Amino acid sequence: MSSTEPDLDRHDVVDVTTVGRLTGRLHRIEIWFAQHNRSLYLLSGGRDRSDWVCNFVVDSMVMVRAGGLGHRGLGRVVVDPIEERFARDTVFAKYASRYGGDLTEWRESAFPIAIDLVS
Repeated sequence: MSSTEPDLDRHDVVDVTTVGRLTGRLHRIEIWFAQHNRSLYLLSGGRDRSDWVCNFVVDSMVMVRAGGLGHRGLGRVVVDPIEERFARDTVFAKYASRYGGDLTEWRESAFPIAIDLVS
């Protein structure tokens, strides 16, 4: 990591806060992730039906918090096939060895998301 990139990947989970698309209220989740440069990759098991995914599709600004520090980011659905494969494999690699079960099906069926950090 360079000095301009926060080292979030050392944390097991990250909190992602979105603004509710219907209510305008803050919606926070805790989720697995992997960092690459200034992007965080996440896999949504609820796919595009998850509230937090639906929220950032309407308002892409999200807040990411790990280790007591907050960062603003822009959420986006990963659509490029090469980046999608990278997202799936990177998140899987971070958790597969420490999880008690087989994450292979989750890796392939979950919805790949990126959060590009802006601060």
